[in-house]
Amino acid sequence: VRRGEALGVVGRNGAGKSTLLKLIAGTSTATEGRASVKGRVGTLLELGAGLHRDYTGRENARFSATIMGISRRDFAGLVDKIAAFADIGPFFDRKISEYSSGMFARLAFAIVIHCRPEILIVDEILSVGDIAFQLKCLGFLRSFCASGGTLLFVSHDDMAVRALCDRAIWLDGGKLAAEGTVDTV
Repeated sequence: VRRGEALGVVGRNGAGKSTLLKLIAGTSTATEGRASVKGRVGTLLELGAGLHRDYTGRENARFSATIMGISRRDFAGLVDKIAAFADIGPFFDRKISEYSSGMFARLAFAIVIHCRPEILIVDEILSVGDIAFQLKCLGFLRSFCASGGTLLFVSHDDMAVRALCDRAIWLDGGKLAAEGTVDTV
């Protein structure tokens, strides 16, 4: 996948899409083969993964930013942007155990994008939440790629893949079944 490219990863449930992304993200280890990744990776692989339910949205944002190598000083300049993008109001300062699935998605997405990844891995997270938030995320993802960011995008939403991706791969039974233009795949 080249810098600035958006790659759609499609296939039935169980085809290996999420596993592939976990291998690329480094959260799983391959039994054979390898993934070579150059750049800071931001992942949205599973709803709320990496977020601690007993901490507030603000605390989780700080912890996540620290893990992604963002200094406390830089985080201080990002926290208001994260809160504004998540748009969950006073819930930002409440335990995330009180959040709806849509609020989880909003917070997770806002944290990851504001920690300045060069490569963004998104797995079905846009299927959660309201349409206004989904459109906001799609707008961000388009501008992310236009400014040189690389996107790996898994979705069962044909229209979202067509709207975002330059090309696509189709996985079937853990194997590459096809690759090419989005329309072809």
